[in-house]
Amino acid sequence: MFEKILIANRGEIACRIIRTCRRMGIRTVAVYSEADAGALHVQLADEACCIGKSAPAESYLRIGNVLDAAKKHGAQAIHPGYGFLSENAEFARRCSQSGIVFIGPSAEAIEQMGAKDQAKCVMENAGVPVVPGYKGAEQSPEFLHAEAEKIGYPLMIKAVLGGGGKGMRVVRKQTDFPEALESARNEARNAFGDDRVLLECFVSGPRHIE
Repeated sequence: MFEKILIANRGEIACRIIRTCRRMGIRTVAVYSEADAGALHVQLADEACCIGKSAPAESYLRIGNVLDAAKKHGAQAIHPGYGFLSENAEFARRCSQSGIVFIGPSAEAIEQMGAKDQAKCVMENAGVPVVPGYKGAEQSPEFLHAEAEKIGYPLMIKAVLGGGGKGMRVVRKQTDFPEALESARNEARNAFGDDRVLLECFVSGPRHIE
């Protein structure tokens, strides 16, 4: 059992983890950007540490800053929550190298399954049916728009490194595609530091399997 855990996230997911840790008798360390100094997760945690400026790219996505905070506060493990660094293989690897437990999959598992495009390739190679769409390296808006026409509408735009519903947009007609693509990419860039997307046929009423 860990004595102290750092939560590398904010918002509702961080609050839920903190409350669970409290019930288990585990002390918690919250991290926050300058803009989140007064946030609820900061108030709930036993300890808190500022890890950078307001933009996620300068705080929650800075691996070095998060690890420095964990070392400074003596956290034995880091819970990434969802989004931000939760599916970042390099983060999981550097936690291990620093002697800190990453509460999540191994770096090797994340490399195979953390990115949606790579995960779909793994599944296809294993003979598992996947939703038709585009998952290639070419990411220009013009090319993606052309691929969307081939797939047909409605379709889904998904951030390659997405999680927690961020970087996802349903596009129901051609004229909505450019704005939806820009919006999904901006959200993905802010949340994951990566704006690559894939396109899929839209499945209505799907079952979500973790």
